[in-house]
Amino acid sequence: MISVVRSTDIEGLPKHTTGKVRDVYDLGDTLLLVASDRLSAFDVVLPGGIPDKGRVLTQLSLFWFDMTRDIVENHVITADVDEIARRLASAGVPRPEAYREQLEGRSILGKKAKPVPIECVVRGYLSGSAWKEYRALVASSSGAAAVDLHGVELPAALAESDRLPRPVFMPATKESSGHDINISADRARKIAGKDLVDELERLSLAIYNKASDYARSRGLIISDTKFEFGTRNGSIILIDEILTPDSSRFWAVADYEPGRPQAAFDKQFVRDYLETLDWDKTYPGPVLPEEIVEKTSERYREAYRRLVGKELARA
Repeated sequence: MISVVRSTDIEGLPKHTTGKVRDVYDLGDTLLLVASDRLSAFDVVLPGGIPDKGRVLTQLSLFWFDMTRDIVENHVITADVDEIARRLASAGVPRPEAYREQLEGRSILGKKAKPVPIECVVRGYLSGSAWKEYRALVASSSGAAAVDLHGVELPAALAESDRLPRPVFMPATKESSGHDINISADRARKIAGKDLVDELERLSLAIYNKASDYARSRGLIISDTKFEFGTRNGSIILIDEILTPDSSRFWAVADYEPGRPQAAFDKQFVRDYLETLDWDKTYPGPVLPEEIVEKTSERYREAYRRLVGKELARA
């Protein structure tokens, strides 16, 4: 059975931050990001984990970082575990080779940057929170031909999962707890500055368009995705993760049918299962049955397999 890495601990190296999925360590001039197999649903980190999840997130991010480096610089220095071990030794970590199993395939040594305080979301299709907001706008629009969704004018006759007339930049706030909140690009400009957000919009759409064309050639639709950017030495760089099942909705081209929800290559199996339980969606979450864990793990691996064109290498 594949082991699950729920958390990482490196002796002599305190954690810089611990997110829902990633453990981040400060090595002075760089950051070490380690993607665990933790899984959150309804903003609660569940017990246990999903085998291979962290490795899929890391390896798929590396694939996309490499593909989009002609558009924007990214934070990746190396993902080579031997080089990472050498950096840990230089940081004073005793026996860095002891952490190889924790780090193999799921860690990135990255450049430090000042994070931009907004999520850069691009939507090509009408789904998720945008669909819920759009449906409410249409219901209250008194038969208008179009509605304004966070500064984006959309026809009032769209169905769930419909392709938008064009991909749109629809940023969101970064909330310390709970869901991020969709906002207009104008609101984002007031938060982060007009010139910066104008450039982030251009970069986000360029990345989405390139990735979307590629994904469709592999039989997948990228419904929507979110990017995180930072600034370093006066330049914008792409940070965190990119175009993974945790940050994007991937749908199969062969199964796509507007007017209904689509099966996504993510943790939907988990959400669907949890909705059948008498659980109030507060901590602690329930332990997942083995069948749900296995199906979710396979969904993540299938996204990698389709996009990269090969099986995820075993650790």
